[in-house]
Amino acid sequence: MKLGFIGTGKITSSVVTGICRSKTSFQKILLSPRNKNVAKRLKKKFKKVSIAKNNQEIVNSCNWIFLAVTPTVGQKIIKDLKFKSSKTIISFISTITLPQLKKAIKVKATIVRAIPLPPISLRKGPVPIFPPNKKVKNFFNKLGTTVEISNEKLSKNFWSTSGMMAPFYELLSTMSNWLVKRGVRRDKAQKYVTSLFVALSEDAVVNSNKDLKYLVKESQTPRGLNEQGVKELRKAGFYRATEKTLNSILKRLNKV
Repeated sequence: MKLGFIGTGKITSSVVTGICRSKTSFQKILLSPRNKNVAKRLKKKFKKVSIAKNNQEIVNSCNWIFLAVTPTVGQKIIKDLKFKSSKTIISFISTITLPQLKKAIKVKATIVRAIPLPPISLRKGPVPIFPPNKKVKNFFNKLGTTVEISNEKLSKNFWSTSGMMAPFYELLSTMSNWLVKRGVRRDKAQKYVTSLFVALSEDAVVNSNKDLKYLVKESQTPRGLNEQGVKELRKAGFYRATEKTLNSILKRLNKV
């Protein structure tokens, strides 16, 4: 199987890295030349990766075509590409819906929308897909955890939560900087903070069959440090602001 990526940014780099480090069976990966630096770096790193002359070459020669461009670029270029119905097209584009993709692609190909995130390079993290597709599900299960969605409107909720990656990293950065200001070496501070949140996340995954409120409760002791932390952040509106931001991101997606 030949895999082609139109768009060569952060997500493509992460997905290609995850594929090449997994047990996924493929013949080669063909990248668009749009971002030459990223494309050349991936080609140098993985022997099965090569760079196409243009996007149409990818469409012509690959079995699976991944659309990994911004919505603005996608609207400009997809309609001018000539697809075949035998192809499987997987779109990473956040705001172009399935009906819009079908209209732009013109032929009755298999089209699936997916939401991979950067940790896919480590073969970790969820990958929501719509509509459900067994082959695409099995593919992404080798790179992370596939979550099949049966209603496209629901996919926007997943896109919204994916918009909280940078805020999460900002939280880690804030905590790390706080330690540095108090005399802790930056490497030690970042190692502590990132390791702490990895452990907390893994614990949450292990207990994911329970309501997360259980972990909130279990991590506190009466008049303890965690009780103080959660109470003060609630009072400050930290969690209400988080929900407000999610609503704002979703509202933006719904306008498209």
